[in-house]
Amino acid sequence: MQIDTRTLNIDDYDELVSAMRRAYPKMSEYVWSKKSILKLTKIFEAGQICITVDGKIAAVALSIVVNYEEFDDEHTYSDITGNYTFNTHSSTGNVLYGIEIFVDPVFRELRLGRRLYDARKELCEQLNLKSIILGGRIPDYHKYSHEISPREYIRRVRDKEIYDPVLSFQLSNNFLPIRVLKKYLPEDEASRENAVLLQWNNIYYSKKPNTMQDSTIRLGLVQWQMRHFKDINAFYEQVEFFVNVMGDYKSDFVLFPELFNTPLLAPFNNLSERDSMIELAKITDQIKAKISELAISYNVNIISGSMPVFENNDLYNVSYLLHRDGRIDEYRKIHITPNERKYYGMKGGNEIKVFDTDCGKIGLVICYDVEFPELPRLLADQGMKILFVPYLTDTQNAYMRVRHCAAARAIENECYVAIAGCVGNLPGVNNMDIQFGQAAVFTPSDFAFPSNAVKGEATPNTEMTLIVDVDLNLLKDLHYHGSVQILNDRRKDLYETYLIKDKTPII
Repeated sequence: MQIDTRTLNIDDYDELVSAMRRAYPKMSEYVWSKKSILKLTKIFEAGQICITVDGKIAAVALSIVVNYEEFDDEHTYSDITGNYTFNTHSSTGNVLYGIEIFVDPVFRELRLGRRLYDARKELCEQLNLKSIILGGRIPDYHKYSHEISPREYIRRVRDKEIYDPVLSFQLSNNFLPIRVLKKYLPEDEASRENAVLLQWNNIYYSKKPNTMQDSTIRLGLVQWQMRHFKDINAFYEQVEFFVNVMGDYKSDFVLFPELFNTPLLAPFNNLSERDSMIELAKITDQIKAKISELAISYNVNIISGSMPVFENNDLYNVSYLLHRDGRIDEYRKIHITPNERKYYGMKGGNEIKVFDTDCGKIGLVICYDVEFPELPRLLADQGMKILFVPYLTDTQNAYMRVRHCAAARAIENECYVAIAGCVGNLPGVNNMDIQFGQAAVFTPSDFAFPSNAVKGEATPNTEMTLIVDVDLNLLKDLHYHGSVQILNDRRKDLYETYLIKDKTPII
């Protein structure tokens, strides 16, 4: 007999279903869909563990990593899994959450469940996570529910007066019961919809800085004065000045405006607008690398406004997220304005995604993008808590479109929205001569937030910085206890928002 522990893959799906149906004969219709297993193995391969016996699937454990402070101790299974979308998984989370474990009854004498729990504990230690948490079923509770409460049932199982096939096993694996979770899994009739919140603590855990354990995130916004630079080094000096200031104030993020490097277009003013932007695009990689070095040196995540990228004869407006650990992500502006098409022949990007940072999940859109409500809604449904919007507007009415739409996105998506733009004049650069801007951070509109839903704003049309603290825990409270609960109260029976490329509903 050969027993192996390894990660699950999609080719195991048929065997997984067969084993699960044997493990849960009274709940056999509630098997995992192939789509769910595919997503879990894609977003967190290491957390999907299986044991094979002579090459056949015998036991399975599925897990995600979450920022547990977003959920606290009163969640349901639907809450923790994002209604089975697993958008709650975060690569920068602090808790390994067990969402499934079962052993094919054919192999139960082999104590494979203990192997799965040992594998989870090892993974928790490897990832330096604080603990393993799960909602454990109490499948024998229905035999006693007419005479004792779930709390009394747990006590008797713990004292070994009653044997429960799931809870007794979990207690023997050093999981501590925290509380009863009511209505945790509505289809679990045997447990009378109850579950036991259980926790195993990683004694080797060391607290990581700048994570969701510190719910207050400091945002630094740069209101950038357009000015001519004698050379690119002078431009770098101005960028570093702002990064240095934000670093001194312990900011977690620095946001620069859209196309803030366009003063460097000046030497190409004899060319057409498109050709000059293509010339500017030739130094985008160099600028990106330099600002990434600053992000590492000053220990701050930088959103580098946006810069032109020329690729396969197409011109894109691209923003870079330069993480303080050296990682680099990019976002390509999706909605191109009529002027961008007319003067630069720009093309829109086609990727919608949230970004995992050491401060949780953030969204990033550029200027005109924020005027299309579907786009930030898709990001919110994937767990985005802060939306960054670098913009470039020439007139006050253009700015007001961005401002009012950004404020609306904060309310309707239960998130913070930070906007930053350029100010002043730039004579001698075609199509970049005047700017109007006012950096601001918008909040949802409820009692925990400012009465005007504006956390902070800069003085219009003046070069300055705006530093604002936002509390992610307030968003969690709003979601569950707000005067209105917009994301919860959507009529999903009437409408839904989904990505066209796969037409998968974002629930």
